[in-house]
Amino acid sequence: MASLPVMARRRSVAGAVLTVAVVAAGPALAACSSGGDDRLVVYSGRTSNLIDPLLNDFADQSGISITVRYGESADLALLIDEEGDRTPADVFISQSPGAVGYLDAAGRLAPLDDELIAVVPEGDAADNAGWVGLSGRVRTLVYNSELVDEADLPDSVLDLTAAEYAGQVALAPTNGSFQDFVTVLRDQLGDEEAAAWLDGMAAGDPPTFDNNTAIVEAVGRGEVPMGLVNHYYAFRAKAENPDLPVENHYFPDGDLGSTLLVTAASEIAETDMPDEASELIEFLLSPEAQRYFSEETFEYPLADGAEVNSVLPPFEEISKTRVDLEELGGGLEATTAMIDESGLT
Repeated sequence: MASLPVMARRRSVAGAVLTVAVVAAGPALAACSSGGDDRLVVYSGRTSNLIDPLLNDFADQSGISITVRYGESADLALLIDEEGDRTPADVFISQSPGAVGYLDAAGRLAPLDDELIAVVPEGDAADNAGWVGLSGRVRTLVYNSELVDEADLPDSVLDLTAAEYAGQVALAPTNGSFQDFVTVLRDQLGDEEAAAWLDGMAAGDPPTFDNNTAIVEAVGRGEVPMGLVNHYYAFRAKAENPDLPVENHYFPDGDLGSTLLVTAASEIAETDMPDEASELIEFLLSPEAQRYFSEETFEYPLADGAEVNSVLPPFEEISKTRVDLEELGGGLEATTAMIDESGLT
C-alpha cells in the first residue's frame, strides 16, 4: 500500500453508549387530529433528517398525530426496556437490527400481522414477526480517491488492523451499525477474535466520530483517508457535491466487512394504539415510503416490487454478506461493553 498521510484526529464527544438519560425527546409532528388528544408515540433511532419527511406524510395522510423521540437505537432500546410497562412508546424505528432484536428477545414487542412480514424477503423480518425490515444497507469502506489507490485497499475488513492502516481508518464506535458489525464479528468469529480485532484497531489510534455522516465528510475533506460506514452515506454526499472525492470499497462476498444490515420497525407490546401503530408500519412499507428510501436516502428498498435508485449499483451485483439478523439482538449489551473495553469510545 502506498504511504498515506497522517491526518488530523477528531475524537468522539458522545456520552457512554449505555447512558439513556442523554436521549432527548423530539418535537411533536404537525398533523390533523384523528379525534381526541391521543398521539402515536414513535421512538426513532433514525435521525430526523432521514425519517421526518415520511412521518409527516403519514400524519398528513392518515390524520394520526405523532410525537417522536430521537436517539441512538441502542439507547432507545435500553430505555424502552427500562420503562417496561410504563413506556409511552407505541412504535420503535431502529437504525439497527441489533437494537430491535434486543427488545424482541426481552419480550417487549408485539407480533406484526403476517401481511406486513410477507412483503419483505425471508431473513429481513423476525421469524416470530416481532419486527420487519424497511430498508437495507451494506457495510463498506469509504475512501478519498485523491489520497488512496483502490488497489491498495484490503480484501478483508479484518486486515485493517495491519500496521499500514494505523490511524488511517475512521470509526463511529457508538453508532448502531458499527455495533451491529461488531456483534456480527462476535457471532461469526467468536468473542476472542472480535475483541482482538477491536483491540487491534484501537492500537492503531483511529480517528473516531459520532456517526457515519461525519466520517464521510472528513474523508471528503481529506482529513482522514478512509472509514467504515454504510454504503449510502457516500451516495448522499455526492448527490450534494458530485465532485467530492469519496468512493465506496465493497469487500468481497462472504467478508464480514460487506455485511447487509436492515433498518427495522416494530410495535411495542404495551401500546394502547395497536391499529395506528400497525398502520404506520404498513405505510413505511408502502411504495411511497420505499421510493423515498431509495431516491432520497440511497438505501436499498426491501418491499416486494420496490425499484432501486438508478445511481446505486444493482443490488444483485454488489458484494454483500448475509447473516442471521436475529442473532444480533441478544448481543447488544455484551457488544457495547466489548467496544468500551477496547478503548475506542
